[in-house]
Amino acid sequence: MKNAAFLMMIAGILMCASFALAASTPEQMAEKIHWFGQATVKIEMDGKSLYVDPLQLEKDDPADFIFITHAHEDHFSPNDIRKVMKDTTVFFAPKDVAETLQKQFEKATVIAVEPGMKREQDGFTVEVVPAYNVVKTKFHPKANNWVGYIFTTDGVRIYHSGDTERIPEMKEIACDIALLPLGQTYTMNSVQEAADAALDVKAKIAIPIHYGLYEGKTEDADAFAALLKDKMMVVIKTNE
Repeated sequence: MKNAAFLMMIAGILMCASFALAASTPEQMAEKIHWFGQATVKIEMDGKSLYVDPLQLEKDDPADFIFITHAHEDHFSPNDIRKVMKDTTVFFAPKDVAETLQKQFEKATVIAVEPGMKREQDGFTVEVVPAYNVVKTKFHPKANNWVGYIFTTDGVRIYHSGDTERIPEMKEIACDIALLPLGQTYTMNSVQEAADAALDVKAKIAIPIHYGLYEGKTEDADAFAALLKDKMMVVIKTNE
């Protein structure tokens, strides 16, 4: 009996150790996030490629999943989607975009989303959260039900905010990695607001996006990092 108990204890320790070795840290997951300018990112998870808002892509790495945050042409680009989609690509998009996707890609699997939805999908979880303006309301009205996403993979929560200002719902979000727009024209009202949003969502790592093309400038990323110094890690990605 003692031997059996001892063997069971050893087996339990080995199982826990294997889980610990398999789990990713936020720092490790941050290395698997690639930024292509504007709000376009590719996340590598469990051997699959997940794109958010593909735009101006120069590489044609195939996508297993494509997530669209809203209907604006710098986020929903059918031409860029064609570069990376394959027969089995699964799309997630707000209702208005989902309808257009289904018309343009009739055979595609398209899942219409809205804030509050949660779905288990092939080894990861996706939560759909609101994204809207509270000041510059004409750009991203709350009534449109446009979205951001939280992806949970290997115990790490990655928040892609979509096009948004700092909104009250952010205080209900807890994430490990936050991808936030630096804006000032269409999204956040200031770099300070983006930094405050990173604190609202309790991120361990913040990655600035949505700057240097239609709004914001490259120096804003350095300002963002300075504002969050000693509060969290900021990873400034090079546009790939």
